[in-house]
Amino acid sequence: MEYSELIRLRESVRNYDPSKPVPHDTLTRILDAGRVAPSANNLQPWRFLVISSPVMLEKIHKCYKREWFANAPLILVIAGEKDHAWVRRYDGYNSLETDLAIAMTHIILAATDEGVGTCWIAAFDPKILGEVLGLDDNHIVYSITPLGFPEDGYQKPARRERKSLDEIVEYL
Repeated sequence: MEYSELIRLRESVRNYDPSKPVPHDTLTRILDAGRVAPSANNLQPWRFLVISSPVMLEKIHKCYKREWFANAPLILVIAGEKDHAWVRRYDGYNSLETDLAIAMTHIILAATDEGVGTCWIAAFDPKILGEVLGLDDNHIVYSITPLGFPEDGYQKPARRERKSLDEIVEYL
């Protein structure tokens, strides 16, 4: 698929078929897209936590209580370690969130290319999620996404309007 088409096809899927698992080779290609994402100073401070066991899925569902979220066969958690990310010496800026956002973007676009639905979620309860995953204060969960195939007959939501280039670009 051509990139310009891919970025326009990406959508937030909120209707998963729990009976259709994501094949392992497909999942591997999706995760590998995140692995090869650029990061500041190539430090790659991320961890991709794939939640697939029924016991762990049930625990994870408590951090984001939406029925459609509970139907996805997999939940991917994008996390990283603050101490392993690049820090700008001038002002102490830590690149962890930027690095994780780039990796998540690569993963979501790769999933779209594979026909696998995703929905970038930041509105989860980080305390619940951190406890379930056993994360310490150095680990930051940046975002989560379900991974799965949309249900048959899934109706795509209407495309949201985007600002025009004239509204967001300034040539200096």
